[in-house]
Amino acid sequence: MHQILMAEKEIDIEDIFEQFEDLRVVVVGDVMLDKYFWGTVDRISPEAPVPVVRVNQKESRLGGAANVALNCKQLGATVTIASVIGNDADGIVLTEMMKNAGIGTELLLNSEHRPTTTKSRIISRNQQMIRLDEEVTEELNIKEEHHFIDMTLRFLQIEKPHLVIFEDYNKGVLKENIIEKIIAHCKNIGITTAVDPKFSNFLSYKDVDIFKPNLKEVKEGLGINLDSLNEKCLYEVHQRLSEEINHKVTLLTLSEHGMYYHDDTQGALIPTMVRSVSDVSGAGDTVIAVAAMVYELTRDVSVMARWSNLAGGLVCEEAGVVPISREVFLKELQQQF
Repeated sequence: MHQILMAEKEIDIEDIFEQFEDLRVVVVGDVMLDKYFWGTVDRISPEAPVPVVRVNQKESRLGGAANVALNCKQLGATVTIASVIGNDADGIVLTEMMKNAGIGTELLLNSEHRPTTTKSRIISRNQQMIRLDEEVTEELNIKEEHHFIDMTLRFLQIEKPHLVIFEDYNKGVLKENIIEKIIAHCKNIGITTAVDPKFSNFLSYKDVDIFKPNLKEVKEGLGINLDSLNEKCLYEVHQRLSEEINHKVTLLTLSEHGMYYHDDTQGALIPTMVRSVSDVSGAGDTVIAVAAMVYELTRDVSVMARWSNLAGGLVCEEAGVVPISREVFLKELQQQF
């Protein structure tokens, strides 16, 4: 039996993994299709001084909020995605990929006014050479906004999931009104909420349970320098965030400097899990998914932070955006704790 010995209780790792399968999660936010083109370079183009990439492998993966949903699904939860995609070929591909992954798509809204967000990465010798983004980042129009709010609130009222995770990539889905309406409804019916924010609506997530910015986002969102990353300065950040948004838990990711967490009773700065880093893309998606699910089951912020810190490090070992592997994660937890 693998257990984490805490000050007041023991957390059974295998038991938590079994309970993952009972969780019902809704992920709300900006979905995207990640395309990868792997190839080799052996000459320069005669048309311009640029390398010619001879493509030998292509792959599409779930990105953005869809990757958060996939992480939750990989750990065993029942997951539904709430987002907006374009009425286009990439939207069809993205929808089918989510369905094939076992993610519910009944809250996907097709838009005639915006394309599906798509990011195409061209990679040679394990290095990303260029990225092509196809997207519209303007906010949803009023008609789409109201439709999105209505169908999402109705679903939450009927299904009453345990957890709602907001994944904000500043692509226009998470308007301030949408954020406020969904959080208020979740609070009213007892659904835990967590957010991975971005700059545009940074302080709009008032009354959320878990607030997970990274270092860059918290500097921009609060307009601070934060030159020192000691516990005193980070606690001041937590207090400032509490005054602004009245949340319960701060989970601040600090890249190579580790992670800081705090709620109303405890907090700590924990070091990053030193690993062989291949690609940090999508690590934040994994962190918010694991943190939110672990918190929902344990209500222990220390366990939440340490597990999500480990999970984020694990996915950084893989090239491109990949979800956490349930088997690898369980094995690592058993070895580490």
